[in-house]
Amino acid sequence: MKTFLGTPAVAPRGVGFLRGDETFPRAARKALADPQLRRNLGHATTTIREKSGAVIAELPDWQELREAGRALKAATMSNLVELLEQLETAVTKAGGTVHWAADAHEANRIVTDLVRATGERRVIKVKSMATMEIGLNEALESAGITPVETDLAELIVQLGHDKPSHILVPAIHRNRSEIRELFLREMPGVDPSLTDDPAALAAAARRHLRETFLRTKVAVSGANFGIAETGTLAVVESEGNGRMCLTLPETLITVMGIEKVVPTWRDLEVFLQLLPRASTGERMNPYTSMWTGVTPGDGPQEFHLVLLDNGRSAVLADEVGRQALHCIRCSACLNVCPVYERAGGHAYGSVYPGPIGAVLSPQLTGVADNASLPYASSLCGACFDACPVKIDIPTLLVHLRDAVPHPMAEKVVMAAAARTMSRPRLYRAAQRAARLSRFAGRRGRGLPPPLSGWTSSRDIPAPPPQTFREWWAER
Repeated sequence: MKTFLGTPAVAPRGVGFLRGDETFPRAARKALADPQLRRNLGHATTTIREKSGAVIAELPDWQELREAGRALKAATMSNLVELLEQLETAVTKAGGTVHWAADAHEANRIVTDLVRATGERRVIKVKSMATMEIGLNEALESAGITPVETDLAELIVQLGHDKPSHILVPAIHRNRSEIRELFLREMPGVDPSLTDDPAALAAAARRHLRETFLRTKVAVSGANFGIAETGTLAVVESEGNGRMCLTLPETLITVMGIEKVVPTWRDLEVFLQLLPRASTGERMNPYTSMWTGVTPGDGPQEFHLVLLDNGRSAVLADEVGRQALHCIRCSACLNVCPVYERAGGHAYGSVYPGPIGAVLSPQLTGVADNASLPYASSLCGACFDACPVKIDIPTLLVHLRDAVPHPMAEKVVMAAAARTMSRPRLYRAAQRAARLSRFAGRRGRGLPPPLSGWTSSRDIPAPPPQTFREWWAER
């Protein structure tokens, strides 16, 4: 067995698609200037919120389920080494082969070599955040292997030469009319009379993929859960394309982040209730596929499991930050976040957008390399309330902001503020000066450089005519 959990807690630099070319503020400004994008996002997130809220309200023990999910994840992270070893043993015993990938480069090399060994030049893919994270499609294409996304939203992204903008619904930034135009332009053999009716669009995609499903001998998937007790892998989805990929090909390669392991089969009782309600607003996922190794004459006859670290060991080493590894990729935090709803997923520059991306991506890459993401939040706390496993994202954001390199001018200002606030006489004098000066006529318009960064997106409140101490003294 090869493990990374005893290595130094330093995030690798070759981590795949976890950082953008621009900072979040710069990218967000461009997104905010696109009214169609904001309409698409607003409509989609509102719809998902309403559906999710309705099915969650049906469960009188929802809060107890959330606490159970949180406790199970915390216990798993505390025993991750032992559980991964147990998973490897169980998968191997069931006829599978386990590979360990320290980073994106190693994972891509392993998968590419496995596909080459089959002699095939095309693979079908189940929707997978892990393979998007490492840039597997690009790695396969550079090796002369064609990856075909079979999830409808992922297919839309692939055909549009686009990037995903949501964990659950990667094409959430596109509306029906845009998808119709994309299908007519990029999908061979589409009826020119195709309408933008969702059922018609889904049928067109189904016809496009049918032959691919039947003729492709290698599939690549992710995994929502890996059960250490039995070596069973699980994928949950809504369309059935995953079931096709997991049963028809001769070879199945699964890429799974090491944090996706759960101790026992019974632990799925909790997560299979939490995940669909928080993500798609359903009581259960329409398709829940599970497989254990290889079964002669049934399903793929060669199974490989690639366990991916890619910075997760570094996250695990942070006692506060490791909460981010509890994420079950439900996207509930995205659907309630006012920042995400207005800026969209592309502004985050990572395959993990929204609040969870703002705390997970910087830790996987190293905070200094993603320093703007912890500030991509108003700290309203809606994400914490929505998270089915109770990840305290606001606390993590503040924790990571403290870890971001700060300019010297800011350190000097903060030191001066701390000195002033710790001395009552000096603090009273500062209050009087602020009230008298009214910020030299700049009230409501921000501060001059080098303090302008604090007020570039907010107004300074007017100093009160009377301090609390003065009010108290009068009474």
